[in-house]
Amino acid sequence: MGLIKNELNSITDSSELARAEEKIGKKKAAELFESGHLNSLVSGTFKALSEIHRCLFSEIYDFAGELRTENISKGNFRFAPAMYLKAAVESVEKMPQSSFDEIIEKYVEMNVAHPFREGNGRSMRIWLDLMLKNSLGKAVDWSLVNKEDYLLAMERSPIKDIEIKLILKNALTDKIDDREMYMKGIDYSYFYEGYSFYKTSELWDNK
Repeated sequence: MGLIKNELNSITDSSELARAEEKIGKKKAAELFESGHLNSLVSGTFKALSEIHRCLFSEIYDFAGELRTENISKGNFRFAPAMYLKAAVESVEKMPQSSFDEIIEKYVEMNVAHPFREGNGRSMRIWLDLMLKNSLGKAVDWSLVNKEDYLLAMERSPIKDIEIKLILKNALTDKIDDREMYMKGIDYSYFYEGYSFYKTSELWDNK
């Protein structure tokens, strides 16, 4: 995993380690919003995605924000080979993002690239919302997106993206700067990945 903080390296229980990762990541996600740093990023760029990933995971992974150098797969699906990853990311970055369909297509292709060793989904969902916000004045209300439906649609999206487009379109909101909506979205994003011990807003408010 490449965990670098001593307090994380010393944790041997997997569930305790997961809680520690969740706590740190959600606090960092809240800070990204509260500081205004998220709105300073150029939406749709890999630089923005890399910075989001770095902000979320710099206290957890030593590779935060950096392109992976190894090949990875999920189930029977192999993500972009590491040797072609830089070119793949650059190609995705050039894709248009002026309509909902274009933005989701760009999101799907970046997911196929899967640029990081860990934390792709959590950073990419924030990246997606930033594109939707800046181009359409919309964001996804992730509380309306069923976990199983979303994960299955994303799994099928490289072949057919109609399903994920429908799921996300039905969950759009114009509450693009709403603090509660953002914090709740982070909770659901982590829930999709199996993390649900803490609430983001409570971690931030009680920091």
